[in-house]
Amino acid sequence: MTPDAPLPDPAIAATARPPLDLLIAAPRGFCAGVDRAIIIVERAIERYGAPVYVRHEIVHNKYVVDSLKAKGAIFVEELDEVPDGVPVVFSAHGVPKAVPAKAEERGLSYLDATCPLVSKVHRQAERQVEAGRHILFVGHRGHPEVIGTFGQVPDGTITLIESVDDARALQPADPANLAYLTQTTLSVDDTAEILGVLTQRFPTIVAPKGEDICYATSNRQEAVKATAARSDAMLVIGAPNSSNSLRLVECAERAGTRAQLIQRAEEIDFGWLAGVRTLGISAGASAPEILVREVVDTLARHYSIREEYIETARENIAFKLPRGLEKV
Repeated sequence: MTPDAPLPDPAIAATARPPLDLLIAAPRGFCAGVDRAIIIVERAIERYGAPVYVRHEIVHNKYVVDSLKAKGAIFVEELDEVPDGVPVVFSAHGVPKAVPAKAEERGLSYLDATCPLVSKVHRQAERQVEAGRHILFVGHRGHPEVIGTFGQVPDGTITLIESVDDARALQPADPANLAYLTQTTLSVDDTAEILGVLTQRFPTIVAPKGEDICYATSNRQEAVKATAARSDAMLVIGAPNSSNSLRLVECAERAGTRAQLIQRAEEIDFGWLAGVRTLGISAGASAPEILVREVVDTLARHYSIREEYIETARENIAFKLPRGLEKV
């Protein structure tokens, strides 16, 4: 462009970009349990000074983990990696009883950032075993929440059910003395199907007091269903090891909309978006809102966008912090 050439007209530049309607699901992103866990790590660093060790990713999101690392958190997978004399935080997913017991044995100061809704499942597991019932636990093998829940009760008192096939094939030793519990981040629809088989096969099975799948998981899935119904495609912002984020992708696909999971805006596949006129956007419960805005801003550089929010519920839940961290 020569010095005397007129500057491009912003209105013309905008019309040169293809139109794209963005339907942004609400609720989305952080839930109360995730928010609480992150605050616990931040306040622990403020109170004790860096470094503060965290056993396992505090939540399943690389951006969040990297942000906390920059503030002085060190993430490890096992308690053996934590040196003596420094505080340690247990992740939002919960840990087996053996972990805090080992921390106490070593004299470590620890803070438990387990989501209160996960802790509720732990207490229910203990009560069912105390009542002499065998627990059928619906969840995903290897997920930290499943490992933590199994670690609340003696070996042999709980059986993992991952699918409808598992529910149909199960042959318990005492079919009349069962209870069921579920992971908090499951697909509402899949879980209902599995529980339908279990309750049909074992009519006396004892249900939990209240729904185990947490409010945030259910709300985000409902919002995605409503958004997907009006979208040509959906992007879900979240980590590939985040159970609730993966379930959102499945919800969108079941609603008849193709969907992709991305962690950051840099992963947007513009070839995949070819021909899309209406794009739905959501974020898993461990994905911060800043990543949603990053995606929207990136799309705005390629399209002339119009934003609309699809709200199916409002959330105003907050969980108390551990004693001593309320004020730093």
